[in-house]
Amino acid sequence: MKLVIPKERDPLERRMAGSPDAVKRLRDLGFEVIVEAGAGAGAGFPDAALQEAGATLTGDIAEALGAADVVLRVRGPAMEDDGWEFRRMRPGAVLIGFLAPWQAHERIAAYAEHGLAAFTMEFMPRITRAQGMDALSSQANLGGYAAVIEGARLFGRAFPMMVTAAGTIAPARVLILGAGVAGLQAIATARRLGAIVSAMDVRPAAREQVESLGATFVEVDSDEKHQAETTAGYAREMSANYRQRQAGKLHEHLKRIDVVVTTALIPGRPAPVLVTAEMVADMKPGSVIIDMAAEQGGNCELSENGRTVVKHGVTIVGDANLAGHVAADASALYARNLVNFLTLMVDTEHRLLEPDRDDEILKATLVCRDGRIVNPVLAQKEAS
Repeated sequence: MKLVIPKERDPLERRMAGSPDAVKRLRDLGFEVIVEAGAGAGAGFPDAALQEAGATLTGDIAEALGAADVVLRVRGPAMEDDGWEFRRMRPGAVLIGFLAPWQAHERIAAYAEHGLAAFTMEFMPRITRAQGMDALSSQANLGGYAAVIEGARLFGRAFPMMVTAAGTIAPARVLILGAGVAGLQAIATARRLGAIVSAMDVRPAAREQVESLGATFVEVDSDEKHQAETTAGYAREMSANYRQRQAGKLHEHLKRIDVVVTTALIPGRPAPVLVTAEMVADMKPGSVIIDMAAEQGGNCELSENGRTVVKHGVTIVGDANLAGHVAADASALYARNLVNFLTLMVDTEHRLLEPDRDDEILKATLVCRDGRIVNPVLAQKEAS
């Protein structure tokens, strides 16, 4: 079984869909691992370390892709240059990565037309058996950490209270919007840095987790809060009445806040706008907003994806790849997620690639196969 890990083509993507440890584990599963030279440079994995782990390096990625049974990516191969990368793969080959199924439907359709069997890590089900494969969570965890570190860097003042002979420095006040995996890590990191932390989430169940980390839970009083969570554990889109109440409470709270980290996302929908331009205008000059949802439209009305801007004296960061700031750890965790996922597809006794088409995890993450889009959610979108 030939497995190929190409370089990421996005110049801002430092992560790699592998690591020296993952190479060893993949070889134990029976894969011949072929890595494009320089693929691990951004993550701090030199070619020599990958070779020592058992990978074969190649400078001719086109030839390697043509022989691949499996290709691992962080981000899905793009359509630039007529999709040269994925079109080099043979029909029937397996592609695994963050394929952006909601945002890149045209690209998924092109993968299908080419005959690839493509699996997207965004659709990993939230079940106990899949926890070790949950790449969204592993990357969100590090993204939440990096968001606070970036906020602290840009804030320009100290986070903890400091009592000195020259006077006392007041602690920074940090607000986290959304208490999922990224939000909880952001809370923990901000608390470790000595900030006074508060958090807001539509799900009442988040209160206990927020308070266990030493933060204050900002709650919107509404009867709707008991229907705020899906069966998969994600936040639901709330009614206009709830959003109006939430905006009023948030607006007043933001006037006292120094650093805001926004993490609110709804699968398959644009990110909800929580921080309006009017709210930003009323924040303290020098405040910072780190918008982790910028790639999906942003939780802040004034965010610009991929850019850092200053509006009304507030620095607003629209960084779509905060996990990439800690690329070595992010790559190592993501690679482990991929190895765990691949174990579902391999007959280890005979060292053959034999995915079980009835496995609930594989069924949930498979987006296309045999020339067509097969994921029910995406197939329904295509039909409409």
